[in-house]
Amino acid sequence: MAIVYHEQSKTFHLYNAAVSYIFKVLPSGHLGQLYYGKAIHDRPDFDRLFETSQRSMSVCYFDDDTTYSLEHIKQEYATCGTGDMHLPALAARMPDGSRLLDLHYQGHRIAPGKPALPGLPATYVEQDSEADTLTVLLADPLAGVTVELSYTIFADDPAIARHAVIGYTGPGTLQLDRAMSLCLDLPDMDYEMVELTGAWARERHVVTRPLAFGVQAVYSLRGCSSHHFNPFLALKRPNADEFSGEVYGFSLVYSGNFLAQADVDPYHVTRVTMGIHPQNFSWTLKAGESFTTPEAVMVYSDRGLNGMSQTYHQLYRTRLARGAWRDRVRPILVNNWEATYFDFNEDKLLGLAAEAKKLGIELFVLDDGWFTNRSDDRGGLGDWEVNTQKLPGGLKGFGEKLNAMGMQFGLWIEPEMVNPGTKLWDEHPDWVLHQPGRRPQPGRHQYVLDYSNPAVVDHLFRHFEQLFDGVPLSYIKWDMNRSISDAFSCTAGPDQQGAVLHRYILGVYRLYQLLTDRFPQILFESCASGGARFDPGMLYYAPQCWTSDDTDAVERLKIQYGTSFVYPVSSMGAHVAAVPNHQVNRITSLTMRANVAAFGAFGYELDLTKLGDRGKELVASQVAFVKRHRRLLQFGTFWRLKSPFDSNEAAWMTVSPDRRQAIAADYRILQEVNVGYRRLKLAGLDPDVLYRVTPLGSGAVAAGQAEEVYGDELMQAGLVTSDGSCGENFTGEGDFISRLYLVEAVR
Repeated sequence: MAIVYHEQSKTFHLYNAAVSYIFKVLPSGHLGQLYYGKAIHDRPDFDRLFETSQRSMSVCYFDDDTTYSLEHIKQEYATCGTGDMHLPALAARMPDGSRLLDLHYQGHRIAPGKPALPGLPATYVEQDSEADTLTVLLADPLAGVTVELSYTIFADDPAIARHAVIGYTGPGTLQLDRAMSLCLDLPDMDYEMVELTGAWARERHVVTRPLAFGVQAVYSLRGCSSHHFNPFLALKRPNADEFSGEVYGFSLVYSGNFLAQADVDPYHVTRVTMGIHPQNFSWTLKAGESFTTPEAVMVYSDRGLNGMSQTYHQLYRTRLARGAWRDRVRPILVNNWEATYFDFNEDKLLGLAAEAKKLGIELFVLDDGWFTNRSDDRGGLGDWEVNTQKLPGGLKGFGEKLNAMGMQFGLWIEPEMVNPGTKLWDEHPDWVLHQPGRRPQPGRHQYVLDYSNPAVVDHLFRHFEQLFDGVPLSYIKWDMNRSISDAFSCTAGPDQQGAVLHRYILGVYRLYQLLTDRFPQILFESCASGGARFDPGMLYYAPQCWTSDDTDAVERLKIQYGTSFVYPVSSMGAHVAAVPNHQVNRITSLTMRANVAAFGAFGYELDLTKLGDRGKELVASQVAFVKRHRRLLQFGTFWRLKSPFDSNEAAWMTVSPDRRQAIAADYRILQEVNVGYRRLKLAGLDPDVLYRVTPLGSGAVAAGQAEEVYGDELMQAGLVTSDGSCGENFTGEGDFISRLYLVEAVR
């Protein structure tokens, strides 16, 4: 790993064994992009990669050089007014009304390690030797604007983290209207754009489309990163697949409104920008003040999409997630929501918990409905007072009863919302996002608290600190169940309203930080009506997230497959739920449901007391299997093998770091008859190791003859998975079939 500055050619080269990133100070003083891709040898001069051309109608920077136009030079951080006619990385309004910016190189510094971003989540290092950071200072003295571009390259990962700090030194105030975290010009457009798209109950479906001229983008204007688009995009070569080919990944460590786009000009240059969405955003800077953008993480892979994903998994699991639970296996839980909804009392809950304990489950999570005035979703949010008719001994008494039976205690909260009629609503109407005189828009019968106001965050921290103090809590599920409208703060001035949505997210981060500092042993799981805020920013505070409200095993194949493009398996809340499924009314077997949910933070969301003896035996065996293998399942190297978006089948596997053990999963959605033979090619194994492969049957109990096969044969020839459907002998298994294979090294 190194960051080198070649003084004579004014060239920066960031590189490690896998990736190189090269840019230089141009003759005009701007920063020009030269190369980003697979690692290449360093040398003093890469000027051969600098390209200019003379083109009609171009605005030239120098009067005597008609080839030097910033419209046609690949740049690092483009602005308005210098002849560049593309969408910029930075846009601002100066006190005189000017929107022109011309940033020139002033200097740089290179340091080991990686500094934190105050108030923002970001990747980090534990030792300075893990990364080097380059900071380049740019300035426009006439505008009084400075920009510090930060680049961190990690020693062991083909990943570069970027952000910008925009400062102001002039008179009056600067209005910042657009501040991207990342700007990158690539020399061609021969890519397909991969995005994670969906909606409630079908989050993060994989969509791939060829790049075209103009702008193609994903974004959110919902106040959260959203069910609809994830703050991620990838550019892959058309011949790249899961296992080979070039892929560039771009991921934003942010939980609010975002924009991620690829803008292709008529000369095939592709500009990638990513950051806070400029719509409804403005930030006022006075002299001496600065604004820090969220962090964007770029990943390069020449090993296909799996290679990109595995880099994100490793980096985000170990150097984004933090705290006591970062490296600990997740407890197996049961959540009462789909078992009881709002209709419960303490005896009913303890009965569920007692049954769960018998089956080996470790954690009981009490979901919505435990506080006063909460018999449905129309009341109670904001006051957070325990309903002692349901829980006579309060949270403390209920938690102690769970602990006495050997169960941990988890609790659901939704701290960002308020219902009308609560004391908080009546006493602090100015703490609700809305414009006075205009009727606010409800969502799920609730309204959004103004987290841009520090007093709101302080109040909620004190309230939850008092509520949790003395309660034997092991887990908190933090939910958020509506998008943000009426983004007007009653306590902010006119020139601050454009900052409300970003300050709101900063307030969410601050409350998370306060609570995780105060209760460091609690495992926090983030949630937003399922997966509406499954983003890297949340992982910094909560190492796992509720992946989707859709708990159907078949739908979860697509949801978890897509989520794995960026996020580690350990971060995906995945539960076995009741059937008929409460979202799609589908009936799948307990085995199918467990074999999908096992690849995540595993748990149950159904009334275990209503299972028959055979069902309870299956659950007990599933729990025992996950306990035995959960470090491998949650922290192994994850490989996607077959996409549920391409066929009737899906497959994936996880491999231990030493490649001595693996678990593969093969899923068939609809049964077929008289079809071709089937094989499943595995990945990530040691080709020279002899493995014992054991097919696992119902409830993850060994079923089928084990065989010993070398790793190269398993990866090149594959497992033979043909069954009765490959002929006329119907297997009798019906639809929704799943099989697990335990792969263990023999020698």
